[in-house]
Amino acid sequence: MLKYPDINPIAFQLGPLKVHWYGLMYGVGFLSGWWLGRRRARRMPWSPVTPVQMDDLIVFAALGVVLGGRIGYMLFYALPTFIHHPLIIFKVWQGGMSFHGGLIGVLIAMWLFGRRTDRNFFDLTDFIAPLVPIGLAAGRLGNFINGELWGKPTNLPWGMVYPPLGPQPRHPSQLYELAMEGILLFIILMVYARKRRPRMAVSGLFLLGYGVFRFLVEFVRMPDPQLGYLAFGWVTMGQVLSFPMILLGIGMMVTAYRRPKFAPVGRGDTP
Repeated sequence: MLKYPDINPIAFQLGPLKVHWYGLMYGVGFLSGWWLGRRRARRMPWSPVTPVQMDDLIVFAALGVVLGGRIGYMLFYALPTFIHHPLIIFKVWQGGMSFHGGLIGVLIAMWLFGRRTDRNFFDLTDFIAPLVPIGLAAGRLGNFINGELWGKPTNLPWGMVYPPLGPQPRHPSQLYELAMEGILLFIILMVYARKRRPRMAVSGLFLLGYGVFRFLVEFVRMPDPQLGYLAFGWVTMGQVLSFPMILLGIGMMVTAYRRPKFAPVGRGDTP
C-alpha cells in the first residue's frame, strides 16, 4: 500500500498570482510537442511542414486544445450547469477540461491551418499524432498532483491512499493513464511513424490506441460524480466517447492500407 505524497497543487506564487502545477503541465506538453515537431520536420523528408511553420502549427493546436477542451467539458460533463449558468465556461480556474473536446478542437485547428497553408488535413494529423501523447502524459501528471480523477478501491500492492477519500487504497488511475495514453502510446506511434505510412494510417493508430487505453482504464476509474454510470452499472461517459474513436481508428487504418496513398514528398504540396 502506498500513500499519496500530498503535493501542493500551487507550484509557486508571484504576489497575488498563483501558478498551479496543472497549468505548468500544459506548458510542458505544448513546449515538448513544439520541440519534437520541429525535430521531426527537419528529419522527415515527407513532413507537411517546415521547422519554422511548426511555430504557427503549435499555436493553432494549443488554441484547439484549450478552447475545445473547455467547451467539450461543458457539453459532455456539465451541460445542465452550463445551460443554467453559461458564463461558467469562462471560469477555467475552477477546473474542467475534456480530452475528447480538446481532440475535436485540435482537428478543427488542423483544418483551419491546412486551409491557410494549403496543406492536406490528414497529412497534418498524421504529423502531429505522435506529438499528442506527450501532452497527455503531462496532463495526467497534473491530475495526479491535483488529487483528482482517482480510481476505485483496490487491494493491489500499488494501491494508494488518498486521505480526502478515506483510508481505503485506490487505483492511481491518473498514473495508469500517464503510462498507457502517454508513455506507451508515444512509443507505439513514434516507432510506427519512423517509416513512411499511407495517409491516414498514423492518425488511425492514434485514435485506436487512445480509445482502447482510455476504455480499459475507465473500468478502474471512478465515474464522474455528476454523471455516475450511464448504463449497465459500469458504462462511463469516457467509454461512450472513446468507443467511436476505436471504430473510427480501425476504419481509417483499413481504408489507408486498402487505398495506400502516401503523402507527397515535400513541405505540404497539394495532392
